[in-house]
Amino acid sequence: MSGEISPLVASLNVAVGGAAGSVLRYHAGRAAHSLAPAGSAFPWGTLAVNIAGSLLMGLLIGWLARGTMTDTGTESTRLLLGVGLLGGFTTFSAFSAELVTMLHRGQIGMAGAYVAVSLVAGMAAVLAGLVTAQSIAA
Repeated sequence: MSGEISPLVASLNVAVGGAAGSVLRYHAGRAAHSLAPAGSAFPWGTLAVNIAGSLLMGLLIGWLARGTMTDTGTESTRLLLGVGLLGGFTTFSAFSAELVTMLHRGQIGMAGAYVAVSLVAGMAAVLAGLVTAQSIAA
C-alpha cells in the first residue's frame, strides 16, 4: 500500500497537532477574554478562536487543494494541521456548551446573537481564507 501513512503515524500527526492546537486555544482565549469589556458575560474568547480557526482552515483547504504535495504529504499535512492543530484549536464543543448555558439562563437574545455571529463570521472567514490561498501565485 504505497502512498498511505500508517495508522500509528497518522495518530501521531493528530496527537502532536492537537496538543499544540489546544495550548494555542487556551492562550488565544485568555488573550481575547482580557480584551473584552469588563464584566461581559459574552464568550469572546471562544468566538475569537472559532473565527480565527475558520480562517486558518480556509487557508489550509486552499493550500492543500493546490496539489503541490504528494498524496502522502497532503494526508500527513491534513492530519497534522487540519485534524490535529485546528481541531485542538477550534472550540465547537465549548461553543455548544456556552450556548446551552445561555439558553438555560434565559439569555435568548445573547444566545441568538452568538449563534448568528459565530456561523456567519466563521463561514465568511473560511471563504476569505480559501480565496486568499487560491489567489496566491504558485
